Amino acid sequence: MDKYTAKAPTVEEAIEKALRTLGVKREEASIEVIEEGRKGFLGFGQKDAVVKVTKHVAAEATPVPKTPVKHEQAAEVEQARPDSSRSIEEDQTVEEETEEAGTRNDEEAIDLVAAYLTNIAETLGAPASIKVEQQDKQVVFHLDAEKAGVLIGKHGKVLNALQSLAQVLLHRHAKSKMVAIVNIGDYRERREAILKRLAERTAAKVKETNQPVFLEPMPAFERKVIHFYLSQDTWVTTHSEGREPHRYLVVEPSEKQI
Repeated sequence: MDKYTAKAPTVEEAIEKALRTLGVKREEASIEVIEEGRKGFLGFGQKDAVVKVTKHVAAEATPVPKTPVKHEQAAEVEQARPDSSRSIEEDQTVEEETEEAGTRNDEEAIDLVAAYLTNIAETLGAPASIKVEQQDKQVVFHLDAEKAGVLIGKHGKVLNALQSLAQVLLHRHAKSKMVAIVNIGDYRERREAILKRLAERTAAKVKETNQPVFLEPMPAFERKVIHFYLSQDTWVTTHSEGREPHRYLVVEPSEKQI
């Protein structure tokens, strides 16, 4: 990683954060202050400082590659997919916590998760019936309830929590490693369409301003959706920052854009 965009309450804190991430000293990097930030009053109007730190690249006499075009294309692909392995590792918190395979067969594990979700819905005062749909290693638990809003929650927080619990339980008990999705009606489909539009708008803003955009915190699987759509755009790169549950995405210009 040759550059890093950081956000913190003060410019100095943002610079230190970026330097630590890049593993360089101040004199080994160039620093660009994008936003000064402000303290606000009584917690209102506060805005974090944003800086971009770029490592100095030492000039070296290197032989010209025989196929420069191929190397440039490979570099662009890597920028378009900003360390995808790292992004996946960062976002797989649930999977990592339950890496060890379970002892039940897959069908028993799925039935156990369905019963668990049914009990939670009952406890929340929104009884629901569940239909299970399995496609390869993906298991979708379709909930049908009269009080769907209770199970979805504000901004989908309850539904996301149910999905996280279902994922942990499925990984803990199933022999196969499967992905759990909990859906009510067409909520997930509508949400993905919203995330796609957000990705497109954000990429357009980054290209227009040539400045990074910090998205609001969102669950890991929603960050993956935006990672996926923007990985196809060679003009921007994405990476995650922060700690769960306040982890967020940063979308910034790629080297090609700069």
